[in-house]
Parts: sequence; C-alpha cells; structure tokens
Amino acid sequence: MKIFLDTGDVEAIKRAHDTGLLDGITTNPTHIAKTGRKFQDVVKEICGIVSGPVSVEAMADTAEGLVNEAQKAAQLAPNIAIKIPMTVEGLKAVPILEDKGIKCNVTMVFSSTQTFLAMKAGATFVSIVISRLDAVCNEGDILISDAVTIKRNFNFSSNVLAASLKTQNHVLSCLRAGVDIVTVPEFLFFQMYKHPLTDVGLAQFARDWESVPK
Repeated sequence: MKIFLDTGDVEAIKRAHDTGLLDGITTNPTHIAKTGRKFQDVVKEICGIVSGPVSVEAMADTAEGLVNEAQKAAQLAPNIAIKIPMTVEGLKAVPILEDKGIKCNVTMVFSSTQTFLAMKAGATFVSIVISRLDAVCNEGDILISDAVTIKRNFNFSSNVLAASLKTQNHVLSCLRAGVDIVTVPEFLFFQMYKHPLTDVGLAQFARDWESVPK
C-alpha cells in the first residue's frame, strides 16, 4: 500500500519525504489557500521534492473546461495528476485526459456505484473520502472493501485511493481491505511510527545498556 501526504505544506512534505516512505502527494484548494502563495509556485516546489504523483484540483464545471485546465496544470511538472470531480462532466473529461497521458484522480467519491463509474471511465486514481463519510455516520470501511472488490471483479486498472484518513484505525481498515493508496495528514503519517510498548521497550534497553561493562 502506498502512502500519500494530503497537504500543501512544503515543509511537512520535506519532513515526510526524508523518511524514504512517502510515495506521493494530494492537494486541494483549501490546502493551497492556507499557504498564502501562488498555486503554480507551490505546486512546482512540491513536484521538485516528490518524484511520485502530485494531485492538484481542476475546478471547471464542464468537461471542456476541465480538460483545458488540466492540460495547463500538467505542464507544470511531469508527475502532476489532476483531481477531477465525481460528476457527469468530470467523467466525460477523464478518458480524454487519460488518452493524452494525463493521470486523473476522481475525487469526492462516496458510494460503490460512483466508484464503479469512475473506474469504468478509466481514472488512474479513485479517491474515496473516508473522513467525510465518518462525519455523516456512513461506514467508510465497507465502501473501501467494496471498491477493492469492484476493481477485482471487473479487472479495472484504477488505483483505489482511501483519502483524508484521520486515525490509525482508518489505516488499519485500508490495510485489511487491500486498498492501493492512502492519503494522510502529517500528524498521522508520523503517528504510525509510534506505540507505547516500543517506547517502553527501547527505554528499558537503554537503561540496561548503561549497566553493561564497556
């Protein structure tokens, strides 16, 4: 399972990238707005740090507009992927862009039927936004399991991307389901390294090491 960081914070990306375990980045207009910087400047800097896919959002509301916007954004760096909305117009744009070699990340997917349509359209990534499902008492773990099943049943090539994870239980559900990619914030990325028993065990080893004759 690949790990993408969900952020526009360049310093956070550098910290995660330095671990050697980061595979890509997803951003959105909210993340970019928080930086207070120009969209192009932020995206170019991120793409210079991370060699894996960097997803940026297209905001047009027609297929033609999405294609035009995506083509311009894709010129910023070779590892750009384009976030496309889960709409009729969005899925019209997907095969056009994929045929041009521009990877599409269909986003705001909240049902199994939406998942199927996004995969059928040929999207490279299908993003199921787990935290938003949890907020309205829907069971995200069932949907990601369904998504993996749909991919397998119909031999689709899309990557199942579980987006906006907020807890280690979310990560665990994704590992069990066999999703291809998760996107996490920086705090969760580094939280995954931690366990209290690890801290206790290492502290004990450190104390015992001091008593070993040198």
